Amino acid sequence: MASASPWFEMPSPFDFHSGRVLMLEPPWASAEALRSQLLDATYNKPYVVDDGERRYLHFDGRLIQSAMRLAAPNDLDLRYTQKMMSFLLFRTRPRRLLLIGLGGGSLVKFCHYRLPATHLTVLENNPDVIALRDAFLMPPDNPNLEIQEADGAAYLAQTEKGIDVLLVDAFDSTGFAPSLANQEFFEQAHAKLTGSGMLVMNLAGDEQTYAGLIAVVMQVFDDQVIVFPVREDDNYVLLAFRDPMFEPNWRQLRGVAKELRSKYGLDFPDFLEKIQRSAKLGLARREAARRS
Repeated sequence: MASASPWFEMPSPFDFHSGRVLMLEPPWASAEALRSQLLDATYNKPYVVDDGERRYLHFDGRLIQSAMRLAAPNDLDLRYTQKMMSFLLFRTRPRRLLLIGLGGGSLVKFCHYRLPATHLTVLENNPDVIALRDAFLMPPDNPNLEIQEADGAAYLAQTEKGIDVLLVDAFDSTGFAPSLANQEFFEQAHAKLTGSGMLVMNLAGDEQTYAGLIAVVMQVFDDQVIVFPVREDDNYVLLAFRDPMFEPNWRQLRGVAKELRSKYGLDFPDFLEKIQRSAKLGLARREAARRS
């Protein structure tokens, strides 16, 4: 059915996901044919489901890639995105962020609006994901924000050093982006970070797509790696520290966490508790051994 919006709109065909679907299709597209493709998971573009309260980015009907609450579009709705911001416990004033994986732009908007002194470059290799940026109310490019269609690994190989935080939230319809799940990528990440820089990764989806990855990161980053769970989303967040002598001052960080909670409205004390527990239990090493 035709619509005045820039996307093709039709009622959601999913029993578990009511509302409407926004698709990158022309007004004359066949709603019946698209409905069939959505239901049998043969539709080959990302799409948005809008239930009136939230907009969700999907690559298929099974996994939610991103979520935005319409009443608060610049907030972080999914718990794993909130926990990826835990890098602020260790780098409270990053000057240069590099994000691989645009998705629905939750991290983009939060970092852009809440860290106004930070320059953010976002890399996304799927032009259809970028084409949906307005559906998620992302700001236009400006002096502190640049969204590029680019392969994250290729960009990292040629960019200059000096990245304070590298955020990786990169997935396709099968799971973690395969071009990033290799030792060469992590060696490039290590080389391009500042001396006190950090790598932050979301690990989700099919475990086989990132099996062995934690062990590789631990090797490249001299075991300065903490992996902690996101029970709500069935994800893990990986933190890797460029400084080979890095040693957290947990008592001092508790004060930092309270300040960050007051400033940003996220539960940093809870994040810190889970990070500290995972570090003491050696969860990264255990997960590396289990998945290798």
